[in-house]
Amino acid sequence: MIQPTRVASSVAMASRKSSHSKRNDVDKYSVLLPTYNERENISLIVWLLVKYFDESGYNYEIIVIDDGSPDGTLEVAKQLKTIYGEDKILLRPRPSKLGLGTAYIHGMKHATGNFIIIMDADLSHHPKFIPEFIKKQKEGEYDLVSGTRYQGNGGVYGWDLRRKLISRGANFLTQVMLRPGASDLTGSFRLYKKDVLESLVERCVSKGYVFQMEMIVRARQLNYTIGEVPISFVDRVYGESKLGGNEIVSFVKGLLTLFATT
Repeated sequence: MIQPTRVASSVAMASRKSSHSKRNDVDKYSVLLPTYNERENISLIVWLLVKYFDESGYNYEIIVIDDGSPDGTLEVAKQLKTIYGEDKILLRPRPSKLGLGTAYIHGMKHATGNFIIIMDADLSHHPKFIPEFIKKQKEGEYDLVSGTRYQGNGGVYGWDLRRKLISRGANFLTQVMLRPGASDLTGSFRLYKKDVLESLVERCVSKGYVFQMEMIVRARQLNYTIGEVPISFVDRVYGESKLGGNEIVSFVKGLLTLFATT
Protein backbone atom coordinates (compact mmCIF):
# COMPACT_ATOMS: atom_id res chain seq x y z
CA MET A 1 0.00 0.00 0.00
CA ILE A 2 1.34 3.41 -0.97
CA GLN A 3 1.64 5.80 1.96
CA PRO A 4 -0.39 9.05 1.62
CA THR A 5 2.58 11.10 2.84
CA ARG A 6 4.77 9.56 0.13
CA VAL A 7 2.17 10.39 -2.52
CA ALA A 8 1.88 13.96 -1.26
CA SER A 9 5.66 14.30 -1.28
CA SER A 10 5.86 13.04 -4.87
CA VAL A 11 3.11 15.40 -5.99
CA ALA A 12 4.85 18.36 -4.32
CA MET A 13 8.15 17.44 -5.93
CA ALA A 14 6.53 17.11 -9.35
CA SER A 15 4.81 20.46 -8.80
CA ARG A 16 8.12 22.14 -7.96
CA LYS A 17 9.77 20.62 -11.04
CA SER A 18 6.84 21.72 -13.20
CA SER A 19 7.00 25.24 -11.75
CA HIS A 20 10.76 25.42 -12.36
CA SER A 21 10.33 24.16 -15.92
CA LYS A 22 7.61 26.73 -16.66
CA ARG A 23 9.75 29.51 -15.23
CA ASN A 24 12.66 28.41 -17.41
CA ASP A 25 10.42 28.32 -20.47
CA VAL A 26 9.15 31.87 -19.89
CA ASP A 27 12.63 33.40 -19.95
CA LYS A 28 14.90 33.15 -22.95
CA TYR A 29 18.60 34.03 -22.99
CA SER A 30 20.22 35.41 -26.11
CA VAL A 31 24.02 35.13 -26.04
CA LEU A 32 25.72 37.78 -28.17
CA LEU A 33 29.07 36.45 -29.36
CA PRO A 34 31.06 39.06 -31.31
CA THR A 35 33.97 37.41 -33.15
CA TYR A 36 37.03 38.49 -35.05
CA ASN A 37 39.64 35.86 -35.93
CA GLU A 38 38.30 33.27 -33.47
CA ARG A 39 38.42 30.23 -35.76
CA GLU A 40 40.38 28.21 -33.19
CA ASN A 41 38.07 29.10 -30.29
CA ILE A 42 34.53 29.31 -31.59
CA SER A 43 33.82 25.56 -31.77
CA LEU A 44 34.76 25.01 -28.13
CA ILE A 45 33.00 28.09 -26.75
CA VAL A 46 29.78 27.14 -28.57
CA TRP A 47 30.03 23.53 -27.35
CA LEU A 48 30.44 24.74 -23.77
CA LEU A 49 27.51 27.15 -24.08
CA VAL A 50 25.26 24.40 -25.41
CA LYS A 51 26.42 22.03 -22.67
CA TYR A 52 25.70 24.35 -19.74
CA PHE A 53 22.43 25.68 -21.12
CA ASP A 54 21.14 22.19 -21.87
CA GLU A 55 22.15 20.95 -18.42
CA SER A 56 20.44 23.88 -16.68
CA GLY A 57 17.29 23.65 -18.78
CA TYR A 58 17.12 27.32 -19.76
CA ASN A 59 15.85 28.40 -23.17
CA TYR A 60 18.58 30.06 -25.23
CA GLU A 61 20.03 31.10 -28.56
CA ILE A 62 23.60 31.97 -29.57
CA ILE A 63 24.02 34.88 -31.96
CA VAL A 64 27.41 34.96 -33.68
CA ILE A 65 28.33 38.43 -34.92
CA ASP A 66 31.45 37.99 -37.03
CA ASP A 67 33.14 41.15 -38.30
CA GLY A 68 34.62 39.85 -41.54
CA SER A 69 37.25 37.61 -39.95
CA PRO A 70 39.90 36.73 -42.54
CA ASP A 71 40.79 33.48 -40.73
CA GLY A 72 37.55 31.68 -41.65
CA THR A 73 35.67 32.09 -38.36
CA LEU A 74 32.35 32.48 -40.20
CA GLU A 75 32.86 29.27 -42.14
CA VAL A 76 33.33 27.34 -38.89
CA ALA A 77 30.24 29.05 -37.45
CA LYS A 78 28.22 27.85 -40.45
CA GLN A 79 29.25 24.27 -39.65
CA LEU A 80 28.21 24.77 -36.02
CA LYS A 81 24.82 26.00 -37.19
CA THR A 82 24.39 22.75 -39.11
CA ILE A 83 25.40 20.69 -36.07
CA TYR A 84 23.33 22.42 -33.38
CA GLY A 85 20.44 23.76 -35.47
CA GLU A 86 19.46 27.16 -36.82
CA ASP A 87 17.13 27.73 -33.87
CA LYS A 88 20.13 27.68 -31.51
CA ILE A 89 22.93 29.17 -33.64
CA LEU A 90 22.12 32.41 -35.45
CA LEU A 91 24.71 33.92 -37.77
CA ARG A 92 24.52 37.68 -38.14
CA PRO A 93 27.85 38.65 -39.76
CA ARG A 94 29.02 42.13 -40.72
CA PRO A 95 31.41 43.04 -43.54
CA SER A 96 34.17 44.55 -41.38
CA LYS A 97 35.33 45.42 -37.87
CA LEU A 98 32.91 48.11 -36.70
CA GLY A 99 33.33 48.15 -32.93
CA LEU A 100 31.99 46.30 -29.91
CA GLY A 101 29.11 48.65 -29.17
CA THR A 102 27.70 48.45 -32.68
CA ALA A 103 28.12 44.66 -32.58
CA TYR A 104 25.80 44.52 -29.56
CA ILE A 105 23.29 46.81 -31.28
CA HIS A 106 23.40 44.60 -34.36
CA GLY A 107 22.97 41.44 -32.28
CA MET A 108 20.08 42.83 -30.23
CA LYS A 109 18.10 43.55 -33.38
CA HIS A 110 18.02 39.81 -34.01
CA ALA A 111 17.70 38.60 -30.40
CA THR A 112 14.40 36.99 -29.42
CA GLY A 113 15.28 36.52 -25.73
CA ASN A 114 14.14 38.81 -22.93
CA PHE A 115 17.62 38.53 -21.42
CA ILE A 116 20.92 39.23 -23.17
CA ILE A 117 24.27 37.71 -22.23
CA ILE A 118 27.45 39.30 -23.53
CA MET A 119 30.80 37.55 -23.36
CA ASP A 120 34.08 37.09 -25.19
CA ALA A 121 34.48 34.28 -27.70
CA ASP A 122 38.15 33.60 -26.87
CA LEU A 123 37.45 31.23 -23.92
CA SER A 124 38.48 33.82 -21.34
CA HIS A 125 34.89 33.71 -20.06
CA HIS A 126 33.74 30.23 -19.09
CA PRO A 127 30.06 29.43 -19.75
CA LYS A 128 29.91 27.45 -16.49
CA PHE A 129 29.27 30.78 -14.72
CA ILE A 130 26.12 31.54 -16.73
CA PRO A 131 23.76 29.48 -14.51
CA GLU A 132 25.19 31.44 -11.54
CA PHE A 133 24.46 34.71 -13.35
CA ILE A 134 20.88 33.61 -13.97
CA LYS A 135 20.42 32.46 -10.35
CA LYS A 136 21.80 35.76 -9.05
CA GLN A 137 19.53 37.77 -11.33
CA LYS A 138 16.45 35.88 -10.22
CA GLU A 139 17.33 36.14 -6.52
CA GLY A 140 17.57 39.93 -6.58
CA GLU A 141 15.56 40.70 -9.73
CA TYR A 142 18.63 42.66 -10.86
CA ASP A 143 18.60 44.72 -14.04
CA LEU A 144 22.07 43.46 -14.86
CA VAL A 145 24.53 40.97 -13.43
CA SER A 146 28.24 41.46 -14.02
CA GLY A 147 31.07 38.99 -13.66
CA THR A 148 33.75 40.30 -11.33
CA ARG A 149 37.42 39.36 -11.12
CA TYR A 150 37.97 41.44 -8.00
CA GLN A 151 35.50 40.08 -5.44
CA GLY A 152 35.08 36.78 -3.61
CA ASN A 153 36.92 33.92 -5.29
CA GLY A 154 37.18 35.75 -8.60
CA GLY A 155 40.57 36.10 -10.23
CA VAL A 156 42.72 36.36 -13.34
CA TYR A 157 44.87 33.55 -14.72
CA GLY A 158 47.46 33.54 -17.49
CA TRP A 159 48.35 37.25 -17.42
CA ASP A 160 51.88 38.50 -16.87
CA LEU A 161 52.60 41.04 -14.13
CA ARG A 162 52.39 44.01 -16.55
CA ARG A 163 48.91 43.06 -17.73
CA LYS A 164 47.70 42.50 -14.16
CA LEU A 165 49.04 45.87 -13.07
CA ILE A 166 47.33 47.60 -16.01
CA SER A 167 44.01 45.92 -15.19
CA ARG A 168 44.25 46.60 -11.46
CA GLY A 169 45.36 50.17 -12.06
CA ALA A 170 42.54 50.84 -14.52
CA ASN A 171 39.97 49.42 -12.13
CA PHE A 172 41.39 51.40 -9.19
CA LEU A 173 41.24 54.66 -11.15
CA THR A 174 37.65 54.05 -12.22
CA GLN A 175 36.61 53.28 -8.64
CA VAL A 176 38.20 56.48 -7.31
CA MET A 177 37.02 58.77 -10.10
CA LEU A 178 33.60 57.39 -10.96
CA ARG A 179 32.36 55.55 -7.84
CA PRO A 180 30.28 53.19 -9.96
CA GLY A 181 28.86 50.85 -7.32
CA ALA A 182 30.42 47.80 -8.98
CA SER A 183 33.80 46.18 -8.40
CA ASP A 184 34.78 45.33 -12.00
CA LEU A 185 34.06 47.95 -14.66
CA THR A 186 36.30 46.76 -17.47
CA GLY A 187 34.98 43.20 -17.66
CA SER A 188 32.77 42.13 -20.54
CA PHE A 189 30.95 39.08 -19.15
CA ARG A 190 27.46 40.24 -18.21
CA LEU A 191 23.75 39.42 -18.20
CA TYR A 192 21.24 42.19 -18.93
CA LYS A 193 17.51 42.48 -19.12
CA LYS A 194 17.05 43.18 -22.82
CA ASP A 195 15.22 46.47 -22.38
CA VAL A 196 17.90 47.65 -19.92
CA LEU A 197 20.70 46.87 -22.37
CA GLU A 198 18.84 48.68 -25.15
CA SER A 199 18.42 51.73 -22.92
CA LEU A 200 22.10 51.76 -21.93
CA VAL A 201 23.43 51.27 -25.46
CA GLU A 202 21.34 54.21 -26.68
CA ARG A 203 23.07 56.46 -24.15
CA CYS A 204 26.64 55.21 -24.50
CA VAL A 205 29.02 57.16 -26.72
CA SER A 206 32.27 55.28 -26.04
CA LYS A 207 33.88 52.69 -28.27
CA GLY A 208 36.29 49.84 -27.67
CA TYR A 209 37.21 48.87 -24.10
CA VAL A 210 35.81 52.06 -22.57
CA PHE A 211 32.35 50.97 -23.71
CA GLN A 212 32.02 48.36 -20.94
CA MET A 213 32.99 50.88 -18.30
CA GLU A 214 30.51 53.46 -19.54
CA MET A 215 27.71 50.88 -19.48
CA ILE A 216 28.12 50.44 -15.72
CA VAL A 217 28.38 54.19 -15.12
CA ARG A 218 25.22 54.86 -17.13
CA ALA A 219 23.43 52.04 -15.28
CA ARG A 220 24.24 53.76 -11.98
CA GLN A 221 22.96 57.09 -13.32
CA LEU A 222 19.67 55.49 -14.33
CA ASN A 223 19.34 53.71 -10.97
CA TYR A 224 19.46 50.25 -12.49
CA THR A 225 20.27 47.51 -9.99
CA ILE A 226 23.55 45.66 -10.42
CA GLY A 227 24.41 42.20 -9.10
CA GLU A 228 27.87 40.63 -9.23
CA VAL A 229 29.14 37.06 -9.57
CA PRO A 230 32.82 36.23 -8.96
CA ILE A 231 34.40 34.70 -12.07
CA SER A 232 37.74 33.26 -13.09
CA PHE A 233 39.11 35.10 -16.10
CA VAL A 234 41.57 33.02 -18.14
CA ASP A 235 43.78 34.60 -20.78
CA ARG A 236 43.22 33.35 -24.31
CA VAL A 237 45.06 30.17 -25.33
CA TYR A 238 44.62 30.58 -29.09
CA GLY A 239 44.89 33.77 -31.14
CA GLU A 240 46.21 37.18 -30.22
CA SER A 241 44.93 39.63 -27.63
CA LYS A 242 43.25 42.72 -29.06
CA LEU A 243 44.55 44.91 -26.21
CA GLY A 244 47.36 47.22 -27.29
CA GLY A 245 48.80 50.67 -26.69
CA ASN A 246 46.06 52.43 -28.63
CA GLU A 247 43.39 50.79 -26.47
CA ILE A 248 45.15 51.91 -23.28
CA VAL A 249 45.33 55.51 -24.51
CA SER A 250 41.66 55.37 -25.52
CA PHE A 251 40.78 54.00 -22.08
CA VAL A 252 42.46 56.92 -20.30
CA LYS A 253 40.75 59.44 -22.57
CA GLY A 254 37.40 57.76 -22.06
CA LEU A 255 37.86 57.68 -18.29
CA LEU A 256 38.60 61.40 -18.19
CA THR A 257 35.61 62.13 -20.41
CA LEU A 258 33.28 60.14 -18.16
CA PHE A 259 34.70 61.83 -15.07
CA ALA A 260 34.03 65.24 -16.61
CA THR A 261 30.54 64.47 -17.91
CA THR A 262 28.96 62.16 -15.30
